[in-house]
Amino acid sequence: MTIFVYLCNPERGKRQFLKKNGVIAQLVEQRTENPCVPGSIPGDTTVNERVAEMWLSFLFYLYPCFKAVQRLKVKPRVKPKFNMNTGINILCYKSKTLANGEHPLMFRVCKDGKKKYVSLGVSVAPQYWDFQKNKPKRNCPNKIMIEKLIAQKSRELSDLVLELEADSKDYTATTLVEKAVKPKIKTTVGSLMKEHIKELRDANRTGYALSMEQVYNSLIKFNGHLDMPFSDIDIQWLKKYEQWLRNRGLAENTIGIRFRTLRRIYNIALERKLVKSEDYPFKSFGVSRLHQQTAKRSIKKEGIYRILNYPTDNKRYYYSLAIDLFKFSYFTGGINFADMAYITKKNIMDGRLVYCRKKTKKTINLPLQHEALEVLEKYRSDSEYLFPIFSAFHKTEQQKRNRLHKVITKVNDALKEIGKELGIPIDLTTYVARHSYATVLKRSGVSTAIISESLGHSSEKVTQIYLDSFENPQIDEAMKNLL
Repeated sequence: MTIFVYLCNPERGKRQFLKKNGVIAQLVEQRTENPCVPGSIPGDTTVNERVAEMWLSFLFYLYPCFKAVQRLKVKPRVKPKFNMNTGINILCYKSKTLANGEHPLMFRVCKDGKKKYVSLGVSVAPQYWDFQKNKPKRNCPNKIMIEKLIAQKSRELSDLVLELEADSKDYTATTLVEKAVKPKIKTTVGSLMKEHIKELRDANRTGYALSMEQVYNSLIKFNGHLDMPFSDIDIQWLKKYEQWLRNRGLAENTIGIRFRTLRRIYNIALERKLVKSEDYPFKSFGVSRLHQQTAKRSIKKEGIYRILNYPTDNKRYYYSLAIDLFKFSYFTGGINFADMAYITKKNIMDGRLVYCRKKTKKTINLPLQHEALEVLEKYRSDSEYLFPIFSAFHKTEQQKRNRLHKVITKVNDALKEIGKELGIPIDLTTYVARHSYATVLKRSGVSTAIISESLGHSSEKVTQIYLDSFENPQIDEAMKNLL
């Protein structure tokens, strides 16, 4: 301002400068010329010239600093942005007055301009509520309890919003309130297993449903109940269950089936977010080790001939049926008992057997050998089924399951008696026909891929289990050198 005054009125500017600058003013008045003293001036310089000269020097040094500050763009702190589309606030609902003069406490949920209210389940007299801060006053009765309820409900609503937004799910104020007030039914191990068993039965996956039901009953006997969360099933719990099964004398493969089925239901719980992934116990508890290679259930051609030629005259009915079912299975690609029970006349097409395997849902298409046709001719009747296992009485799936279990038990009992009578080295069952079919073809040079296709297996790896171990002359010769 002084330099502006000086330029307009030199004398007034000089007086202001001399008044504001004490040391320099004295030097100017005395016309001191001292190079060691800041502000000294040469003797031949007038005061007006020196004042102007000093101000210009001052502006000369100040101007670059001023421009540098201008160029330095310091951005103001940016506040983090929050999703303000959803607002959750507690308030004392004055629009509604209860009979005792109190107002209910409500949570107001705002979303996209829409409002919905959720009751907290408690009410407060207006004199105990701070309407400015929306919280109970110090003298409010049950103040601590009310504050806990507010904090708990606020956390539930906020967590629900975060969950919906994290999953990128659309919601409104109405749907959010509905989810908040909907009673949460905790899914336990037992309830999920029952639900899954029903789903399997509805999908006609009876075998899998039965396996799941067996595990359910086993767990009930072991633990006493299954009214517990999945997080209770930890490694120690699994080890105790394994030991319990072993103490009951169950075979290794049976124990493995129990644990694989339990693991499956646990995986379903993970998919439904009923348990946290960090609680998953099967990462450390190995299920694959619970497996023992089963004894081969196949016999050579000589044994097959003896069974097929077994005389069934004057024998009980199930002896004859057992031999016929064994024979039919052996000559039709090792068809298993359940599929034999379900095949009908519609499955015979142009001298071929065409059916969908119940276990793998694969379509099997095989030529009917002469021996198989002889068996079918023997059981020709007015029934739609090819074999006398089901009748018109067996209509529901449950009735058919019960009938299957009853008949296969009697058939296998008869085959075991026949096997002992013929001196067969293994227990004879209908599945021996299936295994023997695969093994005989393999020994005849048929590839595993073709055998797998005829059996309806999901992979050749499964077929390999069916195939018998072959004699190796080189190993036999090497064993002679052990002594």
